[in-house]
Amino acid sequence: MRNVTLVLNDGTKFHGKSFGYDAPVAGEVVFNTAMMGYPESLTDPSYAGQLMVLTYPLVGNYGVPPFTFEDNGLPTFMESDKIYASAIIVADYSEKNSHWNSNESLADWLKREKVPGITGIDTRELTKVLREHGVMMGKILFDDEPDNIPEANYEGVNFVDQVSVKEIVTYKPAEGTSINKKVVLVDCGVKANIIRCLINRGCEVVRVPWNYDYTDMEFDGLFLANGPGDPDMCEDAVKIIRKQMEKSDKPICGICMGNQLLSKAAGAKIYKLKYGHRSHNQPVRMVGTDKCFVTSQNHGYAVDAKTLGADWEELFVNMNDGSNEGIRHKTKSWFSSQFHPEACSGPVDTEFMFDKFVETL
Repeated sequence: MRNVTLVLNDGTKFHGKSFGYDAPVAGEVVFNTAMMGYPESLTDPSYAGQLMVLTYPLVGNYGVPPFTFEDNGLPTFMESDKIYASAIIVADYSEKNSHWNSNESLADWLKREKVPGITGIDTRELTKVLREHGVMMGKILFDDEPDNIPEANYEGVNFVDQVSVKEIVTYKPAEGTSINKKVVLVDCGVKANIIRCLINRGCEVVRVPWNYDYTDMEFDGLFLANGPGDPDMCEDAVKIIRKQMEKSDKPICGICMGNQLLSKAAGAKIYKLKYGHRSHNQPVRMVGTDKCFVTSQNHGYAVDAKTLGADWEELFVNMNDGSNEGIRHKTKSWFSSQFHPEACSGPVDTEFMFDKFVETL
């Protein structure tokens, strides 16, 4: 293992060892407090451009499942077709792994997909630095290559355009399942399990690029998917959503980035969180009730609920910091969640959001 150094924008340095692909890299350094699910997180397109820090100390002990695909084209165990995170940073990488479904080690997978990995970092201290300062840009440098310094930008980059499909893709329910409704899914960096949750409920899913004008298509409902980066870079998508809302009352549901784009179409403003929500244990409350749910989240921006139009209201709020976790229209079937109700590897406390959407179609 080669010696590497993580250098943050403020000059803070953390020294560790490389266990992934040996190449320097730069990106936004963010932390995830989940205890498991690194295959799903690494393949989540929402991590594009980011160096992912896992706070759980032991990583790699259950290996990596096979990268197989179902007949409908969806990956069986992953959330997309490849690793989207720019790097992974852990405290203690387990060189040995054991699991009935393990196909290879995390290190082998990272090397195969040319993604750097660092072990031996004090991720508790690193997380404290990020919580105090807020997320920062960082660089992973190899100590024996002092002049090989990568450059990367995060602010002002349209990562959604980088990860979205370029052509329309259609998914149909399993053979023998009756197709009840057609849903247009705006792909901002969609996770595979979102599509799976819709086709499992009898929906034909038409996946379109993030800036595709679908307003003249025939469909029963509109679904706005998750994705990476700053939603303010996706103004084209917002204009099309607004055009659709002016044209029709057809149901609309959004998740994560989809919540932010729907909110922008409703007149709201977006702001960047100090260090984001990335975990499996974010508590949210349904507004107007005492119902609380444990949710999985992965986002660095939030909706300023005070700027929502008069016809809109908050649907969920975060119990840790009071930030917005979803909105809904007061009279129409337009609603969203900032968290991931389809969360894979869990929890699935809020998967009822898909049921509610399908019921409105």
